[in-house]
Amino acid sequence: MGRVTTRTVPAHAPGVRVREMTLDDCAAVADIRVRGWRHAYAGLVPRTYLDAMDAARDAERRRAHLTADDGQMNLVAEAPHATVTGWACHGPCRDGDARPGSAELYALYVRPDRIGTGTGRTLLTEATGRASAGGFLTMTLWVLKENVRARRLYERAGFRPDGAEEAFEAGGALVPEVRYVRPLSPPASG
Repeated sequence: MGRVTTRTVPAHAPGVRVREMTLDDCAAVADIRVRGWRHAYAGLVPRTYLDAMDAARDAERRRAHLTADDGQMNLVAEAPHATVTGWACHGPCRDGDARPGSAELYALYVRPDRIGTGTGRTLLTEATGRASAGGFLTMTLWVLKENVRARRLYERAGFRPDGAEEAFEAGGALVPEVRYVRPLSPPASG
């Protein structure tokens, strides 16, 4: 898992710190992910699918992903009192048509009570910055087509839809997603 770095990013969310995720964060991240799906995707994903999500099972998946050496970078946001309030994960782009040097934002979730506080924007800024510093030239992400709030966040951060669309199956329904892409700034030299 490498070194643990922590940064305060006051420009977007005063007092919010972003650091690399540890195994101790898995339960909090799983809770944020499950609550985030239930909040953000209500009416977009079948209720039965959302109700069947289980934070304990998801925590085990988070632990397995975190210990795998697969190039993923997991970040958490903390409130001033060290409460995990958000999670982002990125790594090499998994799309078959990905250009060399493409990163992908796999996930970005914020506790529902922290939406609108700048936590998501702070995590997104840190993820794109770290991807750029890691040598990636672009970053892609997939977002639910009808998730207007998330799409606005990504568009404000410089992401644009590139015309690619796919759907995934959730609880017997097909849920459409659109792909967004953004060029990354090259790391500052010396």
